[in-house]
Amino acid sequence: MKNLKNLGFAIVALMLAMSVAIAGDGDKKAAVNAEKGIQFTEGKWADILKKAKKENKLIFLDAYTTWCGPCKMLQKNVFTRDDVAATFNGNFINVKMDMESGEGPGLTKRYPIEGYPTLFFINGKGKVVKQLLGYQQPQDLIKAAKSVQKGPAI
Repeated sequence: MKNLKNLGFAIVALMLAMSVAIAGDGDKKAAVNAEKGIQFTEGKWADILKKAKKENKLIFLDAYTTWCGPCKMLQKNVFTRDDVAATFNGNFINVKMDMESGEGPGLTKRYPIEGYPTLFFINGKGKVVKQLLGYQQPQDLIKAAKSVQKGPAI
C-alpha cells in the first residue's frame, strides 16, 4: 500500500512538472510573438505627442482594458502578425494604454470611448485623425493605417 501512495505521489508530481513546462512554452511563444509583432512605445502621453510631432508620425493608440476579450484577441491574433507589424512599425508611434489605470482614465476625458478596444490614429497635436471601434480583422486594420498615412501627420 505504501508503494501505491509513493507511486501516486510520483505521478502527481510528474503531472505538475509537465503542466509547468507546458505553461512555460506558452510564455515563450507569447514572447516570440510579441517580439515579431507591432512594437509598442511606452512613456508619458505628453512625451509621446512630442515624439510624434518631432518625427512627423501619427500615433497609433490601442485603448484597451485588462478585462476586454476582443482586446486580448486583437493583441494575440492581429498585433503579432508580420504583415500588420510591417505596416505599423516604422510608420507610426505605436502605443498601448490600459484606459483604467495610469494615464488611461485622464485620456478617456480627452478621447471619449464608446467601447473596447478603441483604436485611434492621433497626430502630434493630439487631434484624432481616425478612430476604429472593436476588434479589427488584420486586413481592415492595415487598410485603415494606409488610408491615414496618405494625409499629413501634423
